[in-house]
Amino acid sequence: MTKNNVCLVGGSGFIGTRLARRLEIARCDFNIVDTEESAVYPIRWVKGDVRKQTDLREVVPCHCTLVNLAAEHRDDVRPVTLYDEVNVKGAQNLCEVADEKGIERIVFTSTVAVYGFAPAGTDESGEINYFNDYGRTKWLAEEVYREWQAEDPQRRSLVIIRPTVVFGEQNRGNVYNLLRQIASGRFVMVGNGLNHKSMAYVENVAAFLEYSLSSPPGVHVYNYIDKPDFDMNSLVSTVRGLLKSSSHGGSNGGSNGWLRLPYALGLAAGYVFDGVALATGRTLPISSIRVKKFCATTKFGTSVANTGFVPPVPLKEGLERTVRHEFLEDHSGEQEFFTE
Repeated sequence: MTKNNVCLVGGSGFIGTRLARRLEIARCDFNIVDTEESAVYPIRWVKGDVRKQTDLREVVPCHCTLVNLAAEHRDDVRPVTLYDEVNVKGAQNLCEVADEKGIERIVFTSTVAVYGFAPAGTDESGEINYFNDYGRTKWLAEEVYREWQAEDPQRRSLVIIRPTVVFGEQNRGNVYNLLRQIASGRFVMVGNGLNHKSMAYVENVAAFLEYSLSSPPGVHVYNYIDKPDFDMNSLVSTVRGLLKSSSHGGSNGGSNGWLRLPYALGLAAGYVFDGVALATGRTLPISSIRVKKFCATTKFGTSVANTGFVPPVPLKEGLERTVRHEFLEDHSGEQEFFTE
């Protein structure tokens, strides 16, 4: 891995904090640029907003490796213009500052959302077919970075990493919400549960980001997925088994099965919640888009294995670590990260 200074833009967040820990272990110089102070590395943190080029000009070091983790990504961001301001304009600002500071390597965390509801097995050559503003603006940001790299293709390195849903300890996103429902015994399966879900454990994503810091000049695009993929039935059964083996009775709910709701009925309920959210201005845990996401097959292919990278944590072990941390051990008072 390069020992050049690494600048983690958006590094106070979930993935950024894990990556920072790995860089610290590797004795790599790094700083964190974020609108929020890093709870783990406050001394290495400097305040900076990707929407403000003047901020970036003051805090991004010259000749560093730039890792952009900053993003607006939730489904309920308001106003929606924030997606463009942070994801697209932020990329433009970073590229302009990179030009000024002699930066020749950028690693950008994009998303598999650029493919939309893609056919199973979609790899990095898949059709770009986003369905929301998050996917749209991440794709536009990718194009901004490609233009930057093309200005000096023999010297500049661009790595675009498109993770699938990322989970892990301390994260309060969609996977955590699913695990919490299973642990409570109140889980309801919408649909037949045969749809597959690609997932990525946060430590592995951070490890691959670290691995990518030494990428040579050129454009390198990778989906990041930990294999093998679970289908929803297998995922729920695995989590219930982990909880049961640890004498956590809440996962059983007194039954070997769980409630099922036909997809059409679940989607109808999602639309009802959409109407309630619109009328009240409240953010609700159920929506039509979340029902669609839950029931969709999001199974992606990846060329990561071709790089020689080996994930440090098997997917099932990552799931075990997360379940144990969140539901079987006491970690009250620790920092929590709220994402989708």
